[in-house]
Amino acid sequence: MKTVLLKWLVMTASVLIASYLLDGIRVSNFLSAIFAAAALGILNAFFRPVLIIMTLPVNILSLGLFTFLINAFLLKLAAFLIPGFYVEGFWTAVFGSLLISIVSWVLNSLITDGREPPKRDPGYIDLEKKGDRWE
Repeated sequence: MKTVLLKWLVMTASVLIASYLLDGIRVSNFLSAIFAAAALGILNAFFRPVLIIMTLPVNILSLGLFTFLINAFLLKLAAFLIPGFYVEGFWTAVFGSLLISIVSWVLNSLITDGREPPKRDPGYIDLEKKGDRWE
């Protein structure tokens, strides 16, 4: 639960930084940024995998660059859903989604310090054969 809230705050900071750096993205207040980050998280969790699978041939032909357009579409959709969060224009959405991704990646890497969570025990014992018996 703690990591979800931390990632939500990182995404909120990313949205605020993108709105500060790009003229076409506006956030009216901090609450709008929080809801925009939540909407982006939900849209990325549920709709992004479906959109990537649906556009897989185009994505392969464009060597993955079509993913930028999917991210821009989801950013525009979040701006449509959240009052107080505005994204003007297609190219602003493309650059905004790229900037939000980069800032979110940098902030997450600074917070987690590059460490991965410990792996769970797989639930089995690895045995080696020594002679005619297993140890």
